[in-house]
Amino acid sequence: MTGQKMDWDKLRVFHAVAEAGSFTHAGDTLNLSQSAVSRQISALEEALAVPLFHRHARGLILTEQGEALNRTVREVFAKLAMTEALLAESKEKPAGRLKVTTTHSFGVAWLAPRLKSFLNAHQDVTVSLLLDDTDLDLAMREADVAIRMHPPRQPDLVQRHLGEIRSQIWASPDYAKTYGLPETVEDLDNHKLILFGDRKPPVPDVNWLGEIGRKDGTARRGVLEVNSLQAVLACVRAGIGIGTVPDYLVQDQTGLIAVLPEVKKPAIDMYFVYPEELRNSKRVSVFRDFLVNSIAERNGVTR
Repeated sequence: MTGQKMDWDKLRVFHAVAEAGSFTHAGDTLNLSQSAVSRQISALEEALAVPLFHRHARGLILTEQGEALNRTVREVFAKLAMTEALLAESKEKPAGRLKVTTTHSFGVAWLAPRLKSFLNAHQDVTVSLLLDDTDLDLAMREADVAIRMHPPRQPDLVQRHLGEIRSQIWASPDYAKTYGLPETVEDLDNHKLILFGDRKPPVPDVNWLGEIGRKDGTARRGVLEVNSLQAVLACVRAGIGIGTVPDYLVQDQTGLIAVLPEVKKPAIDMYFVYPEELRNSKRVSVFRDFLVNSIAERNGVTR
């Protein structure tokens, strides 16, 4: 295909429409009118002699040809964005935007309160913090770097083991007064447990409290299931049941009773992950050093 058929402006508009699902929303993103966006798409379809979208009253759906084009365009723009960021970055000091992703709980409770020192130390770097309990695709530049609670599953990602996150089992005084406390892991069968529901974060053994001490291989049911570690802690404090939360969430142990403190709990390995092509990025290296130094302070994470 010639450059005349697939110029960058039309591809940029096509990509925006494909991601937004409508001419109007794409126009808002590109600061163009709906009619201008529509004209660009029509011109691209005419030049390629294939339809790229099915038009519906409720919006636009990519055709098979449109899907194929969008896959390639998304990859090209992701590579361009990465290259642009690397070219803009000074060899002497880090600069530019760094997109960081991690789980919602860790991002809110541990990472966000510590970012002030990083941003003060590197004033030419801006951080975009993307909290998501699913793994964003680093290869497609949904984020630049990730803090993950499991080894990376994608190939071509650099990983650095940061440390371990440990958890404890907690109950409230009100719960203990009403129901007592388990003396063995088997006693958990007779207690009200707060567990994760269907939408679990990408963390191994997140519901180990429901499985520990069960010899028949089945899991205990929770009296309450939630999809937030902060909510687990809030429900424990409210006396609803017994729950397990990471140490980084429980800096204030007031109003909590440690349950089965002598029992060995599983530790979660934490990793700093980024694409191979960002190996020489100053922004990435200073953020990695910041994480390593912050973890050395032992605030809920151990080396």
